Amino acid sequence: MRLASLTCSNTEILVALGLHPSLVAVDSHSDAPEVAHLPRLGPDLNIDVDALATFRPDLVLSSLSVPGMEQVVARVEAAGLRQLILDPQGWPDVLRDIEEVGAALNASGRARQVVRTLQDEVRLLQRPGVRRLRVAVEWWPRPIIVAGRLSWVTDMLQDLGAQNAFADREVRSTPVSRADWQSAAPDLIVVSWCGVRRLRPEVVEARGLGVPVVCIPESGLGRPGPRLIEGYRALAHALDTLGN
Repeated sequence: MRLASLTCSNTEILVALGLHPSLVAVDSHSDAPEVAHLPRLGPDLNIDVDALATFRPDLVLSSLSVPGMEQVVARVEAAGLRQLILDPQGWPDVLRDIEEVGAALNASGRARQVVRTLQDEVRLLQRPGVRRLRVAVEWWPRPIIVAGRLSWVTDMLQDLGAQNAFADREVRSTPVSRADWQSAAPDLIVVSWCGVRRLRPEVVEARGLGVPVVCIPESGLGRPGPRLIEGYRALAHALDTLGN
């Protein structure tokens, strides 16, 4: 089967399932070494659907995990290409997506194994959280955009005995003002800017909020796939350090 992936997280699911040899093209941000040789289709919010069609994929793995992706999904549908659309919000959704991809591609056994491995490691990282530290995860600095309640980040923090400082926002992500920061009163700010290689904590520190700032690559927090386990580990370390 000829596959195409339109976002990093989908590509990484296919890699984890050992299905990447079937990929014929991927989005420009997919950076798994296993797909370094593949043709690129543009960034996930601006996929070249005409180019995609030339690769004659039997199945396109699309996503709605970032606002604006619905337009890409609509263009793929208009091109008459068969697609599997993943739309995760919480961590359980991410695990279900892995199993759904496995089921669609005759790799259910491998998918269950990947999910069990992820669940086992998360259990080892879980802690009761005597003091539920409030954590803000920042996706972008100007305007400031943070993770809201309808984000896998919320589940990850809860598993680690902390809480999303912006869990009162019933959205996946949201712009916030300086006053919003003060009202949210985070104990920790996590910089995880999307699509940025060099994270700059000094930009956040210069706001004068007097809150510790740590950096976790977007690959570990912003991609709803198996690499979220890297974010779990990094968050656990940051919270342990703050708690000591």
